[in-house]
Amino acid sequence: MQQEELSVQKLFVTGIGTEIGKTVCSAILTKFFNAEYWKPIQSGDLDFSDSMKIKSWTGENTICHPETYRLKLAASPHQSAREEGITIDLNNFKLPETHNNVIVEGAGGLMVPLNDEDVMIDLIQKLNIPVALVVKNYLGCINHTLLSLMALEQRKIKLKYIMLNGDFPADTERIILKNTQPETAVIRIPHLDEITTENIETAAKQLEKI
Repeated sequence: MQQEELSVQKLFVTGIGTEIGKTVCSAILTKFFNAEYWKPIQSGDLDFSDSMKIKSWTGENTICHPETYRLKLAASPHQSAREEGITIDLNNFKLPETHNNVIVEGAGGLMVPLNDEDVMIDLIQKLNIPVALVVKNYLGCINHTLLSLMALEQRKIKLKYIMLNGDFPADTERIILKNTQPETAVIRIPHLDEITTENIETAAKQLEKI
């Protein structure tokens, strides 16, 4: 895929669950698009946050915008916020003002609660930007993927890319792509044995050859 064919201004990277490689995929997209990066909510791991990982993997020159919420507990954002006596407010989120491409990375999946009323998909809808959905192969991933596709369609949120992170059995990939709208581009991310600056750069360069 040529960069102009994948042209993006703002893109929200979400996933079918947690621990499926959203940050790695965000790093590859950040490198590929020469983009800036924004993590609206960092929940836990403040000593090595996702913004820090992005800089480590893509280079110190990458602009990482400050998180709107930095929460200490590594848990669902609504729980982490409550532990600190905070209520996450959707009105506090605003896209970074920049003329450059921006990769926005969510926390967990679409239905992760932010407070007692709002979930992650509500934040995506408020920001009003297209989505890249990260999918990783595991038992149950088809169910989680199709539910995520259904939720995005119901909210009329544009799914610009579906990112297949790692290796997939042919039958699993076939069912997932059969249920993906034809206007959604497919990005295949190779399995990375080790996450390094060099491997992230190599994966980004491979996108140009697809």
